[in-house]
Amino acid sequence: MALRVALVGGPMYDGLYSMLPASTEVVVRADHPTLNRSVAAALEAGERLDVISTHSKYAPSQARWLTPLDPALASEQAPRAVELCSFRGSLLCVPRNVDVRVLWVRRERATEPPRTWAELLASTAVFGFTGRESGAFGTFFEYVAAHGGDVFDGDLHPTLDTPLGREAVEALCTLARRAPGPLAEWHYDEVDAALARGDLDISATWPGGYEALRASAAYPHLEAHTYLAGPAGLRSYSGCHGWAIPRTCGDVRGAQELVEQLSSFDAHARDAASGTVCSHVAAFAAVHPVDATDARRLDVIRTTIAEGMITYPPLAHFPAIEDAAWTSISAALRGELRPDEATARMQASAEAASPGD
Repeated sequence: MALRVALVGGPMYDGLYSMLPASTEVVVRADHPTLNRSVAAALEAGERLDVISTHSKYAPSQARWLTPLDPALASEQAPRAVELCSFRGSLLCVPRNVDVRVLWVRRERATEPPRTWAELLASTAVFGFTGRESGAFGTFFEYVAAHGGDVFDGDLHPTLDTPLGREAVEALCTLARRAPGPLAEWHYDEVDAALARGDLDISATWPGGYEALRASAAYPHLEAHTYLAGPAGLRSYSGCHGWAIPRTCGDVRGAQELVEQLSSFDAHARDAASGTVCSHVAAFAAVHPVDATDARRLDVIRTTIAEGMITYPPLAHFPAIEDAAWTSISAALRGELRPDEATARMQASAEAASPGD
């Protein structure tokens, strides 16, 4: 029986899929927001899916459809990654990688790279970042957290319409006005492409985009630095991609074997070769830099994982909150809303989207 799988797609993910058995039926392969919508519709309808790509921040919203996994499947994974992929005492997905930001700087354009948000805003540097979907909300989250705030209170209620929240949106709007093209429409791959073309002085990127960047004409001009800090220190919006088995699985043993294969040393080593931070401890320890720039990049990643990772609390309604937030941020980046209007709309929409977790 062919396994039916749903996969996150894109340059930073696709290289691993050559490991899939030839008989595998790929039901969907798309960016994560599209994947989430497709998976939700399929599972809500009771459609058979055997293995799906998910993410530590999205798995809690899918918990009612997912089979709790044997922790032994993640026994060789980094403990922090396993923790992020667990919800209410159950392992919902086996970690694939750990995502943290890397700040890439054009040496000749930023001889003294900014270390903080304040230094970046005081400069004239053209800074690239994702202007839509999870990346937009994540960048807002980073700014707020780096300045000592949070986007949820102790009772897990959204706290988006605050003076610091308005300051964060205003800062992102200031940076967006310097950027070439429609930054408000940029997703991860568009930011990577702009950096590779030489359109940006500085960019916040994810490790998985490194392989394409290394092959670009811009690479010899780039240097990796730790991400932007604030008064509260270095803060990088982080999380883990992972593999989950839905309750509608038609071949549990086959699905478990596939997840075990995709969680093996060889699979993680293949992911790591493209630049991702695989969560398999031994596989990541075996990564060797390809050059001095890569060695610096890996040092930056390890420092950020150790000192700067921030994550959202596990919330069953998180995708709806994220959608409510990023659409208003993107509207502000396009000049359609003032920062205070954006945060007021974010707060109202987020409250409506989160009846309680």
